[in-house]
Amino acid sequence: MTKLIQTAIQMRDMARAPYSNYKVGAAVETIDGKIVGGCNVENASYPLSNCAEQTALFTAIAAGHSKFKGLAVSTENGGSPCGACRQVIWELCGNIPVLICDENELVSETTSAALLPKPFDESKLK
Repeated sequence: MTKLIQTAIQMRDMARAPYSNYKVGAAVETIDGKIVGGCNVENASYPLSNCAEQTALFTAIAAGHSKFKGLAVSTENGGSPCGACRQVIWELCGNIPVLICDENELVSETTSAALLPKPFDESKLK
């Protein structure tokens, strides 16, 4: 998972965060081993901003990937995914490892199930 972590850390350099100055990078690993990166992209109309985790996952989906085996997130201080990202990660990935990194290295490892206990998903829509 070293390449996954390195990609997430490198993606912070691509972030557009002129309002918060909180740059986030993320990377998702597909089931076939492809690493897809993403970064946060802020907008003056804050709700139109996009988180790094979502950028990585949506880019992977747009490229035709649908199964994932891990996700890494990098912030300056090892922050974890926001609530919206936790929901998106669960919805698109199910229970996968989530690696939390600072700007240099892995800080902690968790799972999407631990980040979002009792998730709302398609099973609740039936």
